[in-house]
Amino acid sequence: MARSPFTLVAAVTAALPGADVTGARALTAGGDGRFDSAVATLADGRELVIRVAEDDEAALELAEEAIALRALTSGVREMLPFAVPEYVGETRVGEARALVTDLLPGFQIDAPHVPAGRGAAPSIGAATAAVHALPASVVRGAGLTVRDAADVRREVEQLVDRAAATGRVPARLTARWRDAAGGDALWRFESTVTLGGAQAGSFLFQDDTEHGPQVTGVLGWRGLSVGDPAVDLSWLSAAPDAAEDVHAAYLRASARAVDEALRVRARLHAELEFARWLLHGESLHRPDIVDDAAALLESLAEGLRADDLAVIAAKGAGVDSALEAVGRVPETVAVAVDTSMQTDAYRPEELWSADDPSADTGAVGAADAAGAGSAADGGPADGGSAADAERGTPTQDLTEVTGVRGSSGGGATGAAPSDGAVTGSAGSGDAGPEGLDDEAQRAARAALQRWTSSASDQTRSSRMTRSSDT
Repeated sequence: MARSPFTLVAAVTAALPGADVTGARALTAGGDGRFDSAVATLADGRELVIRVAEDDEAALELAEEAIALRALTSGVREMLPFAVPEYVGETRVGEARALVTDLLPGFQIDAPHVPAGRGAAPSIGAATAAVHALPASVVRGAGLTVRDAADVRREVEQLVDRAAATGRVPARLTARWRDAAGGDALWRFESTVTLGGAQAGSFLFQDDTEHGPQVTGVLGWRGLSVGDPAVDLSWLSAAPDAAEDVHAAYLRASARAVDEALRVRARLHAELEFARWLLHGESLHRPDIVDDAAALLESLAEGLRADDLAVIAAKGAGVDSALEAVGRVPETVAVAVDTSMQTDAYRPEELWSADDPSADTGAVGAADAAGAGSAADGGPADGGSAADAERGTPTQDLTEVTGVRGSSGGGATGAAPSDGAVTGSAGSGDAGPEGLDDEAQRAARAALQRWTSSASDQTRSSRMTRSSDT
């Protein structure tokens, strides 16, 4: 049962002794119940967000976010051209873990609605580059994960093998991903500080009359690490209008050497979120999740062009096609998205966006794993001849696959950030089918958004609508 805002804000004084709480209001947009959240107003005018975990997985996410926010010292924050939630404290509400941070103002934009041109897109690119420019010592000093290119490549290989072992991944995808993992050109990159899978909901905007919406806050820091910068750009597969401008602004703002394979790896990471979703279902022994992921993987395999991820960059062609929309996606489970977390938008929870008028259905969601090259799939496990056979089949391309740590069920429209915002994201309103319990809904909605990420409770207007809460 959801706790009342008054119950939640009463715990704020435990995290911030001496706080004079004068008001309380709910912070939710019809989420799936993984977090209870509320906004506490203090006598000095400050507004704080308290999030209370409803299960062990959510508690782990709060713990990781707390570590990451504490690693962002005042000196580190001065390097960033936007605000980051301030860590206030931690406490418990009954037996549940609770995290208190300050509330950031701003609004969010769903990935499919991020417009091209000046304003939001260039600002997102510059903000992402600013995160990637932080010194790696920020992460190392906090004892957080550090991966170089070889580590990232090895993790991808292991993910593909684990997913293939389930026997539920089409041979075409297994071969495609193994070819990509085996291509050296794809893995020549410089590791950077990353959010670990940014999403559209990670960015808070405020209007600028001259330049259009500008990023004024960034949420979803629980995945803070050193690794592949492409993971923070994989969500752009769900933002076909803005992708080009975001990438261009990112490159302009980046001081590092040009990474020719950046967009190709971003696409690969987006595709692999379906594999992670599959493995997530396997680990939970949830046949409904496994079946949903398998259906998504089948649709992905049918919608892919015969391009080779491992050599696209070397050919200098086909990179743009990585961000083209999948023309059709099958009808799958549509689940509500939790936006009851904090000002950090849930990273993730966007999946397939169906802006193509020829598409039969809208969005689909999922999260974590990769394919099977077994005889059941009709192809060799190592992907050799299967890849050759599949490359001759022209199909559609993908772009409306968002990457992040979460997963969404399918017939809905779009994705909603669940990591932090006051109002729900547009496109999160489709209901799941009968028989899906809370956890299935939670898992299903996080598809292509790195399902392990959740950092936000202040989803402030997803479709360029301003939240009245601030």
